[in-house]
Amino acid sequence: MKPMPITEADLQGYVDGLLPEERLEEVAAYLESNPDEAERLRTYRHQNQALHLLFDPVLDEPVPARLSARPSSSWELLQRYAAILIVAVFAGAGGWYLHGAAQSSSVSWIASAAGSVTRVDAPLMMARRAAVAHAVYTPDPRRPVEVGADQEEALVRWLSKRIGADVRAPKLAPLGYELIGGRLLPGQSGPVAQFMYHDGAGQRLTLYVSTDQVQNKDTGFRFAQEGTVNVFYWIDGKFGYALSGSIDRGELARIANTVYEQLDKPAK
Repeated sequence: MKPMPITEADLQGYVDGLLPEERLEEVAAYLESNPDEAERLRTYRHQNQALHLLFDPVLDEPVPARLSARPSSSWELLQRYAAILIVAVFAGAGGWYLHGAAQSSSVSWIASAAGSVTRVDAPLMMARRAAVAHAVYTPDPRRPVEVGADQEEALVRWLSKRIGADVRAPKLAPLGYELIGGRLLPGQSGPVAQFMYHDGAGQRLTLYVSTDQVQNKDTGFRFAQEGTVNVFYWIDGKFGYALSGSIDRGELARIANTVYEQLDKPAK
């Protein structure tokens, strides 16, 4: 009997662990002979892991009182359902944001589950994308970067050319972190760079470098937390930076300050 062709639904089911045993073996055999597809599915699995890492802690949070309170009227109930539907649609577009296809305006608006409209600034969205990128790539033991630190000059030239601006990899060895390498990522309206570092214990940090936020004038340090990932982010001239790591906030702030001081100085 001729085997059934492998479909995209089979591949997505494989990623999600939903295939029956007999089909699982067929898909595994297919991936062994199709390394490009295997690499694509590995990326999807890392994204799934990153999303769980970032958002599973929310499952343990108590339900906000505004959501558990009984609506005072049918109109209020209708408003609440409409707001939740909008949030669901926005959440469903998460993959769109993960691939950096957010609108190019400096401020976006979303509806909260309480029915109000929430203002979301673009630098904060940059920090969130940086946190997701950190969670996706840092767990990878085999290919966390596209170009390794042994080719640092070529890496910097390549990223600078793709971004359209000169980027630099900060020197963090005095703080105990060595450069692993870097990769190109999709940003809000164009490519962005990610540099990755690690310490002697294997703890990894990533620096996300974007030119998407050039219209923002806020240059102060800001802090965000997405799941277990802490992020310090700031705007400096035409660049937006976000330093991410699952380390103590104070330690991350110290490293972020060093990164800022290095990048604020003219290149030698």
